[in-house]
Amino acid sequence: MMLKEALSAADCVALQLANDGEQYAELGRKLRSTPFSTALTIARGSSDHACAYAAYLIMARLGRVVASLPMSLVTLNKSPLITRDTLAISISQSGQSPDVVEPIRYFRDGGATAIALVNDIDSPLAKAAEYAMPLRAGKEQSVAATKSFITSLVASARLVAAWQNDPELLAGLEALPESLRAATTEDWSKAVEVLTPARNIMVVGRGISFPVALEASLKFKETSALQAEAFSGAEIKHGPMALIDEGYPLVIFATRGPTQASLLALANEMRGRGARVLLAAPADVAERDLTLPVAATPDLDPIVAIQAFYKMAAELSAARGMDPDQPRHLSKVTKTN
Repeated sequence: MMLKEALSAADCVALQLANDGEQYAELGRKLRSTPFSTALTIARGSSDHACAYAAYLIMARLGRVVASLPMSLVTLNKSPLITRDTLAISISQSGQSPDVVEPIRYFRDGGATAIALVNDIDSPLAKAAEYAMPLRAGKEQSVAATKSFITSLVASARLVAAWQNDPELLAGLEALPESLRAATTEDWSKAVEVLTPARNIMVVGRGISFPVALEASLKFKETSALQAEAFSGAEIKHGPMALIDEGYPLVIFATRGPTQASLLALANEMRGRGARVLLAAPADVAERDLTLPVAATPDLDPIVAIQAFYKMAAELSAARGMDPDQPRHLSKVTKTN
């Protein structure tokens, strides 16, 4: 089921792109005309990784600083947060968890602009937000989110493109279904071979590829019971470096953009230290171990990168004798306060 749902992402994205265009345009006009002193994201799990991607795009393209809200400040501490001139963005597959719904309601009631990118448009989260934008991923049966994560990234990029009113990004979005279908044909069997016997792993990204590293790390844990940690390529040389020894597996996502050169250099250094590096990079990088697909513009590359990863993750789970559709101790909807 996980593999089937992951492979259906291109069709889900095509459906999303074919709908809600005027709603995004209206939202873009609202965002351009509203002065925000604070911008926040509100999410858990894979949705929080999608928020990290959204935040990076907003900061890089629009110059607004975005922070991730610790939801317990609202749900447990009952802190008197200032909501005026605030943009609050939440992403969720189910829209059910109280610790996501309550902050969006709190900020909206306080006069903030509250946006929900949510798969279940009839959910409490959708009802709490001022703007509820459907992911259109359809019902997701597998516990491990795949198509809903990809559609979350696409909705995030649509929000930024509408806000910025950027023709290049808008055109790049339209080409995504074809790029996602191409991504499913990439052969990452080398990663399955290396990681089937592994006990732990580091997953590395930087800048716009770091949310992909976060999501990949979570999927390794969920679907393969593989102890995985995600690190920025700038952070790994601090404490995490002490863990590197002969044969230590390291997956590095070196997508296009300003951070790519430093990640390629890191891969070479880690190989010199004995790590078993799996460098995921575009086809023009000769030293790559895994080929990363590319989108029409580098800012959309993480969307097709995670598509290629999901196919491998499902295959790895099966190779390790596990069922990726029924991870231990997990359920599809998680409700926390």
